[in-house]
Amino acid sequence: MFPALETELKQQTLPDPYEDFMYHHLQYYGYFKAERGSLPNSATHQHVWKNNPRYLLSGSFGETADLIPDPLQKEKRLWPTCLSSTVHRQIEAVNRDSLMLSSPLLKSRQLLHDDLGEVNARPREPRDLFAFFSSSEPLQAPRWPIECEVIKENIHHIEWVPPQPEYFYQPTGNEKLPEIVGEEKGTVVYQLDSVPSEDSYFTSSRVGGKRGIIKELAVTLQGPEDNTLLFESRFESGNLQKAVRVNTYEYELTLRTDLYTNKHTQWFYFRVQNTRKDVTYRFTIVNLLKPKSLYTIGMKPLMYSQLDASTHSIGWRREGDEIRYYRNNTDDGQQPFYCLTWTIQFPHDQDTCFFAHFYPYTYTDLQCFLLSVANSPVQSQFCKLRTLCRSLAGNTIYLLTITNPARTPQEAAAKKAVVLTARVHPGESNGSWIMKGFLDFILSNSPDAQLLRDIFIFKVVPMLNPDGVIVGNYRCSLAGRDLNRHYKTILKESFPCIWHTRNMIKRLLEEREVLLYCDFHGHSRKNNIFLYGCNNNDRKFWLHERVFPLMLSKNAPDKFSFHSCNFKVQKCKEGTGRVVMWRMGILNSYTMESTFGGSTLGNKRDTHFTPEDLKSLGYHVCDTLLDFCDPDRTKFMQCLAELKELLQQEIHKKFNELGQDMDLEGSWSDISLSDIESSTSGSDSSLSDGLPVHLLNTADEEGAGFASTLQKQPAFFKNSENTSSSMMKNEKPRLNELNGRDKGTSLGPSKMTTLILTKNKERMQREKPGFTVSCSPKRNTNPSQEPAPDTKPNWSRNRYPATKGGRTTAVVYPSLHIYTYP
Repeated sequence: MFPALETELKQQTLPDPYEDFMYHHLQYYGYFKAERGSLPNSATHQHVWKNNPRYLLSGSFGETADLIPDPLQKEKRLWPTCLSSTVHRQIEAVNRDSLMLSSPLLKSRQLLHDDLGEVNARPREPRDLFAFFSSSEPLQAPRWPIECEVIKENIHHIEWVPPQPEYFYQPTGNEKLPEIVGEEKGTVVYQLDSVPSEDSYFTSSRVGGKRGIIKELAVTLQGPEDNTLLFESRFESGNLQKAVRVNTYEYELTLRTDLYTNKHTQWFYFRVQNTRKDVTYRFTIVNLLKPKSLYTIGMKPLMYSQLDASTHSIGWRREGDEIRYYRNNTDDGQQPFYCLTWTIQFPHDQDTCFFAHFYPYTYTDLQCFLLSVANSPVQSQFCKLRTLCRSLAGNTIYLLTITNPARTPQEAAAKKAVVLTARVHPGESNGSWIMKGFLDFILSNSPDAQLLRDIFIFKVVPMLNPDGVIVGNYRCSLAGRDLNRHYKTILKESFPCIWHTRNMIKRLLEEREVLLYCDFHGHSRKNNIFLYGCNNNDRKFWLHERVFPLMLSKNAPDKFSFHSCNFKVQKCKEGTGRVVMWRMGILNSYTMESTFGGSTLGNKRDTHFTPEDLKSLGYHVCDTLLDFCDPDRTKFMQCLAELKELLQQEIHKKFNELGQDMDLEGSWSDISLSDIESSTSGSDSSLSDGLPVHLLNTADEEGAGFASTLQKQPAFFKNSENTSSSMMKNEKPRLNELNGRDKGTSLGPSKMTTLILTKNKERMQREKPGFTVSCSPKRNTNPSQEPAPDTKPNWSRNRYPATKGGRTTAVVYPSLHIYTYP
C-alpha cells in the first residue's frame, strides 16, 4: 500500500505516544498501579465508562476485568450477525494481513478506520472524558480512597419542614458533665480500622473504597434482650471513628479527623440501631477541637428516625436535652480536646436512627438534582451542565452555566457574569442548601428568574470538594489541606478544583465584567447569616462593596445580619477565594457564612434554621441582585447614604473609646476602614498548613505562579490598586465630598442592560400586573420562603417605578458594629 512507510515500520516499532504519556501521568498520581499491559484501551474505556453500569458501580481505574482488551474483539461483538460469510472472511483477512491495523504506529487510539480496515483514517471525535447524566444510565458512583471501607447500603433521607419553630435549648444550670473514662473502663462497640492519618497521603481511589469483604465492626448481639446500640458511619458523608459503651445507656464517641490530617473534628453523622423506647441515652463526643461552639448557646443536634420517616413522613428534627459543651478533663500536654454531651429518648423500639451536626447534603444528592435538571426539556435549554475537572479521587466537579440565549451578539456581550460556589469545606452542608435554593429559583419560570437569566450569565460550581464530602471530612480535601487557603496555587494536579475554578474566572474576566462572586460556607460559632467582603479604597467605588450585603439584610431581615458582616482583608486570608477573586478584579467578592444554629433576628429569633430557611436565602440572593442592578438607582443611593452615616457613627464610637475628639468634617487622612473594623477572628478560620510534605519542593513556585495570574486584571481594578495606598495615607475624601459625588459615580448599568430591563419590565407588567417576587410554585407553599409581612423591607417592591417620588425610607440601623464571638 505504502512501500516506503512499510519499510520504515519494519525497521522500528514505536509505542503509542498517547498511551505512553497517559500511563506515566496517571501512574505518577496514583490512579494506576497495574502493569502497562493492563492499561485500558482509550476507545474501549470510553465506551465502557459511558455504557456499562457494572463498571460505573464497581469499576476502578486500572482494573481490566470489566474491559475488553482488544478493540477488534469488541467490534466483532458489536457487528451485526446478519453479515454474510463472505464479508466475515474479508474481515478476517484484513485483521490478519493488514499492515495498517497491525502497525503499532498507525494503530493509534486517536484515529478511526473504516469497518473493513481501509486506509481512510480520520481523527476520532473528542473523547467524552466524563460521563454525563442520562435517564437511561445510572449515576456515577462516588469514588473513595482505597483505604476506606464502605458499606453497600444506600442511605437516603426525606426532606421535611417542621410544623412548629424549633427553639434553642435553654440551659437549666443542672446539666451533668460526665467524666471521660475511655475504653480502659468501657467496652469498645464500634471502631474503624486503619484510618489514614497525617503520616500518609492519598494515592488512589476506586468505587466502593477498600477491596475485599466489608467487616462487621459493630458488636454481635447476644440475644433479643441485648440492648447494646449498633453504630455505623461507613457511608457517604458519615463520620464516627469509635464508640465506647461506658454504662448501660451511655456512650463515648470519638470522631474521625479529616483524612490524611490529625485535626478538624467537627462534623459528625452516624447511624444507631437496636434502640429502646422511653429510655434516656447519653452520648458524649470527646475529641472536638474548637474552644467555642454554638452548642454553648442553645444549638441542638439533629436526629432522624427511619420509622417516623416511613410511617409519618417526619424527617430530620432538632432533639436533645442536658446539652453541654466543655473542655475534656484528660490533658496529655497536646492540643486540648472539648466535649459535647446530650441525652436523648428514642421514639421507637428497634428503630434505625441517625445523628448529625447539620442537615446532610451528599455528592449523590447533588447528582440526583443535576440529573433532574439535565433531563428537563425546559431547564436544560438555559442551564448547561459541564465538567469543570476531576477531583483527586476522580469524582466529577460540575460547572453550571445558566443564562437565557441572547438574540444578538451585542445583547450577549452586554451580559455581566455572577459566579457562585459552595462546599469547598465539605462539612459545611449549609452552603449546599443555600445553593439548592438559589438553583431552584434561578431555574424556575418566575418572571424575576427569567429577567435575571436575561441580563446575567451565572457560573455555578455547586460542590468544589466532592472528595471531602464523600468521605465525611469537615474542612479538607484528600490533599489533607484546607482548599480555601490555596486559591493562589499553581499545583493544578494537587488542588484541581481550586486551580480550575480560578482559571475559569480568570478567562471570564477577560471577556466580560464579573459583577459578583460569592462562596457559600457554614459557621460554627455565630448565629444568623452574614457576609465577609473586601474593603475597597478606590474613591470611585467608596463603600460600594457594602451595598449588596446591606440590601440583602433588608430583604431577609429575620435571617441575615448586616451587623455581623466584616470587610477587613487580613494577611492570613490572602489565599481565600474571596480575597483572590477581589485581587483579580471582582469588586463585590464575598464569603457567605450561614450558621449551623439559627436566628437571633425578627420573627425567627431563638429558633433553629431548617433547610427551607437556608434555601430561602438562595432566593433572596436573586432578589437582591435585581435590587442591586435596578436601573432606578434610588435603592442603591439610599443604601450608600446610609452606609456613610453608619460609618460616621462607628468612627465617633471608636474615638470615644479612645477618649479623643474627632471632627468628621475635617480630614479623614488618618482613618482607614480596616482600622475601624475588628478582624474576622470570629470566623471559622484555619491557618494554612502549607503544602503536603511530598509537595514541599514546589513551595517557592506558589507565589510566583499566582503573580502571573494578576497581570491581566481589568483596567479599573489596576487603577484601584495603584491609588489605594496613597488614598489610605493622604487622599481619603471628606464626608461632605463623598455626599456631593454620589450620583455621578454610581454603578449604572450599560445601555444594553437597561434596554433588556425595560423590555422585561413591559413583559412582567403585561403578564402579571402588580407582580410581587415569589419563588417557583413548588416553593411558594413554604411560608419561610419570603419574609413575613411585618418584616419586609420598607422600600418599594416595584422594581421599575415611573418616578422616584413617593418611595419610603429604608430601615435605618443604629450602628455599624462588627461583632465577633466573645
